[in-house]
Amino acid sequence: MLRRAVAVELEATRELNKLLHSVETAYLNIVREVVEYAVKNNVTSANQLYELFYSKYRLEHQDLNSQLIIQAIRQASEIAKSFMERRRKGLVSKPYPEVRRVSIRFTEDAWSYDQFVKSVAPVRVELSLLGGRREVWLRLHKRFWQYWWRVLSGEARLASTLVVKRRLNKWYAIFAFELKPREEEPRSIVAFDINENTVAVGRIDIETTVSKVADWNKQYLTPQLYTIKTDFGRLARRYERVRNAIIERLKPGFTLPSGKYANITNTREFRKRVKRLRERVRKVGRVRHVANELTKTPAIIVTEELGNNPQEEMIDGIGKDELRHRIKQTPFKALEKAVEEKALERGSKIFHVSSYRNSRVCPIHFTKLERTDDWHTLKCPLGHYVDRDYASVMNMAWKITPESWTKGVWWNMKNLNKNMNWREYEGESNPMIPHPIVHHLHATLREFMASLEQSPAVLARGKPMNPARGANEGWARKPPRPLGRGGGQEVCK
Repeated sequence: MLRRAVAVELEATRELNKLLHSVETAYLNIVREVVEYAVKNNVTSANQLYELFYSKYRLEHQDLNSQLIIQAIRQASEIAKSFMERRRKGLVSKPYPEVRRVSIRFTEDAWSYDQFVKSVAPVRVELSLLGGRREVWLRLHKRFWQYWWRVLSGEARLASTLVVKRRLNKWYAIFAFELKPREEEPRSIVAFDINENTVAVGRIDIETTVSKVADWNKQYLTPQLYTIKTDFGRLARRYERVRNAIIERLKPGFTLPSGKYANITNTREFRKRVKRLRERVRKVGRVRHVANELTKTPAIIVTEELGNNPQEEMIDGIGKDELRHRIKQTPFKALEKAVEEKALERGSKIFHVSSYRNSRVCPIHFTKLERTDDWHTLKCPLGHYVDRDYASVMNMAWKITPESWTKGVWWNMKNLNKNMNWREYEGESNPMIPHPIVHHLHATLREFMASLEQSPAVLARGKPMNPARGANEGWARKPPRPLGRGGGQEVCK
């Protein structure tokens, strides 16, 4: 099951605003006290914390719904586990986590869940606040109605937990929808390769390839090769210059008596200025743009197996600090996960193949490519030039073919590279590409140009459709993570 969260603004009157603030204050105090006790005494079990604190807070907050007290204790347990795990890894320096804000979790018994799901067009909810239940009207928008139509048609289900949070003095109700993965007939085969500033894409249309149209016009057998501009590397370089300028501007105020400077990156003034740069928001917008572009139609999506931490493998042996920083800032795994989730939502299937020599072998003759003066352009020993990004996506596509001999030779080559004799296969032609279109493919690979129609422009700043940023609440964007990793968004390490 997939999970998607939608934030809807509440029409909060002055009286309702005071009640929500009172509930938030009580909820926050409970979370802070329980977190401090859990970290100090190394007690992270939610059941143990419930036995220790429920009776106490039930007497102190008699007007507060009991389910809210239980959820506050559970949320504190998640925050404590997350903090202690990060402390074991040496990622925090403070003795206790600073819980600055919380999201109030209303379970099925604390809001009108049954009445809400039975309605065809729900426009209001009832929340259990101080003194009883209060009716709250919703300011619904297009994104909510899109998912609600799926609920009515049986393609999705509304989660029973409702999250209410405050942002910029506005209150939002966050609904979590559990979606059923769609099953669609694939229309194309898409292979993509993630680079520093671009995403190389190779698309093969199945309908025109297997039908009589291919016999009538051979040009439809040629894969569509284009790139999607992301500029992750240029973005990292730009923000690095901005951060260095901020550090130089703040240096005079943090001079030590010895003449040296304090660590300015750990100061409040530096964090206050850096958080306005919106670097993460720009990256998220570009990641979602690429995921949406690759999954427009149901397809078989092929990509490389990146591993758990691809950046560490890529920077191994690189001595230039600027290049290492740019590689570390490229969101390889975030982009891969976004494509996987969007593919399941739209009926596509994604496959991972070995990354062994994808960009170093000619996709036509399977010969090892030779280097040239241009890093992106390689030369085949048989006399033509190949762009290494397009060679990578083509070789990934050939690795999933079930009938050709390339599967027996190239499939899982990462584990067979020690016994591979390259000279045995050099000069062999690829049976998946008919010979009459080889010359046409040569010209395509040499162009290295992305069509404007297939490569739409990327906005400088991409904002999610949800009014409240961070509305996913971690657990609501996808299936719940293992215990001990939740609550990270509510903590400042």
